[in-house]
Amino acid sequence: MSTPSAAEQRLRLRTELRRAREAAGLTQRQVADEMEWSPSKLLRIESGEVGVSVNDLRPLLAAYGITDRRLIETLLDLARGSRKMPYAEYRDVFSKEFLQFLALEASASHCRYFNSVLLPRLLQTEEYARAVAVSYVGGKLNESHERMLEAQLSRQELLQGEDGPQVQVVLDEAVLHRQVGGRRVMRAQLLRIAELCEHPRVTVGIIPYTVGAHPGMQGPFTLFEFAGQEMPDSLHLENLRGEFTSTPLPADTPRFLELFWQLEDLSIKQDVGELVQRLAQRIDEGADDLAVLLQE
Repeated sequence: MSTPSAAEQRLRLRTELRRAREAAGLTQRQVADEMEWSPSKLLRIESGEVGVSVNDLRPLLAAYGITDRRLIETLLDLARGSRKMPYAEYRDVFSKEFLQFLALEASASHCRYFNSVLLPRLLQTEEYARAVAVSYVGGKLNESHERMLEAQLSRQELLQGEDGPQVQVVLDEAVLHRQVGGRRVMRAQLLRIAELCEHPRVTVGIIPYTVGAHPGMQGPFTLFEFAGQEMPDSLHLENLRGEFTSTPLPADTPRFLELFWQLEDLSIKQDVGELVQRLAQRIDEGADDLAVLLQE
């Protein structure tokens, strides 16, 4: 069996620590006072925003009354393994919530993306991504923006090689017509989508205009599924900064999974690569509606 990723180990550790504190009948405030920590430190550890050092974990487990040596060693190993999170070098330009999103994406066995406005970042070409970034900042990108763009493009390494997550994408047809960066950039982006439709681990569905109003119009979301039983599925919603943050309500995750399946049922899934490729060829002519192509 492969070694669990740092994100998986951190998520399991935070779950075990929260369970241990509740079993001991202690509040976060009581534990923080006992450990002489600020309440926010324990809150960040239990939320998975930060790791916990081995030196801090030993007295914490003692405060919870944990004496089982095997369990203690297991939790210490989880703490050691969760210290080095992916994309940690970008912590000066991304929020902790978004860094956690990136770590979970890198650990997932199945990634599901829905968007009705823009392409998911995992599918964007560099020029498309740059055009989106420029529109967000309202001008020239500075060094921090360039590093964000660099991190975004490096996420596409998940699509390289045979190993990696299964990726399911559902898009509203509007995404294909919004000419981000102009016709030339958009044409190249559409050809990239057509190419990805041939990828063995990628499926793309498109909800045509003819469907009319649909529940996905509420906004973009991402779902991550993990191999094994210890990592629960996670739901992420996009905020105004274009970052994805985890939902605080676990009950929402299965509801959004059902929503994704519903949107997938509404989408065109056959011959999507061919349709998008023909759309790319017509983009300069203005006759680029999917409805026109489907009638031929």
